[in-house]
Amino acid sequence: MTSMNSKAHMRISLYLPVALLVMGGTVPVSAAGSETEFRAAYAAAEAAENEAGRLRNRWTVTEAALAEAKKAADKGDFDQAIASAREAEALAKASIFQATSEKDAWKNLEIR
Repeated sequence: MTSMNSKAHMRISLYLPVALLVMGGTVPVSAAGSETEFRAAYAAAEAAENEAGRLRNRWTVTEAALAEAKKAADKGDFDQAIASAREAEALAKASIFQATSEKDAWKNLEIR
């Protein structure tokens, strides 16, 4: 895992809980993941990441989680692949939240 600067880590630490709350009731629990379930989770993560890209706010940790999901799926470990895809989706949604909430936030800064 690559090291992040403290500012990026702090941003992720602030926005990830929000993304997890947004996704709160959307993650079904199943005994064993299937390829179909992985494909759905991966597609949702990719869609969220593409939206983050459109907002010019992609996070490298999201890309890493997507790569991890694909690698696990290639090995046939669909439980891990699904978990990584869902993590990537949560991270992408957090980056979307960050981009939209900070879009006009600079206007509220006090000039000293």
